[in-house]
Amino acid sequence: QVQLVESGGGLVQPGSSLRLSCAASGVTLDGYAIGWFRQAPGKKREEIACISGSEGTIYWGDSMQGRFTISRDVAKNTVYLQMNNLEPEDTAVYYCAGDRSPFRLWILVTPDCWGQGTQVTVSS
Repeated sequence: QVQLVESGGGLVQPGSSLRLSCAASGVTLDGYAIGWFRQAPGKKREEIACISGSEGTIYWGDSMQGRFTISRDVAKNTVYLQMNNLEPEDTAVYYCAGDRSPFRLWILVTPDCWGQGTQVTVSS
């Protein structure tokens, strides 16, 4: 059974950086795509970035590239989301999700596994 566990969220000031981690178990990342999503209260879920399993190809959500970086450590079975120069508008619950099919994960957004989410709050 696949499990995804996010960590690294917290309360930070504007302009700060955070690195979120998504640790996978029950699957190996070289055959499994992982994506990061976020949802703020009262807003639609946003797609941040996705990294495919076999080749590590990266796909970006609209307007997400620039301050955010997605990476993975296959040996540690973990995907990271580095977030720099955070703004109050980045406040949200951040989720990772995964599927063997990047299409199901990123285009259909019907992955077979979601993490529990980690709260990121950007406030002075």
